[in-house]
Amino acid sequence: MVTLASPEMTGLKIVPAMARPTTKEAPPFGRRLAALRKSKGLTQRRLAELLGTTQKMVDYYERRAVNPSLSLIEQLAEALEVSPADLLGVETRAARKRGKPGPTPQLQLRFERIQRLPRKDQEFVIRFLDTVLEKAEEE
Repeated sequence: MVTLASPEMTGLKIVPAMARPTTKEAPPFGRRLAALRKSKGLTQRRLAELLGTTQKMVDYYERRAVNPSLSLIEQLAEALEVSPADLLGVETRAARKRGKPGPTPQLQLRFERIQRLPRKDQEFVIRFLDTVLEKAEEE
């Protein structure tokens, strides 16, 4: 009779086999999903728990899903606390307006300088601006 030694008896450590690296690049949706998941500090397993699915399904969404359903996109957006547009890589009108290229507007530059002033000076500027704005509204 042959007795097999257990890993504990031999002092060997069993390491689970790692998944074979893919040779094909993930689709854009999957790359965005993986990046958003990682930026939120979530593992595939934790995201799967939030979605009520398996880690293998999250892996599928990240590596192979080309045309995700609307309901999946909504569930992922909610779990990751992002908009569906973020998952789809769609730039909204509001985002395009915010991200206008070109020089920084003069008013914004001044507000940034005001933010660096001591608190008392900031309060003076705010009172001054409030006075000017109130006067403009009266006209």
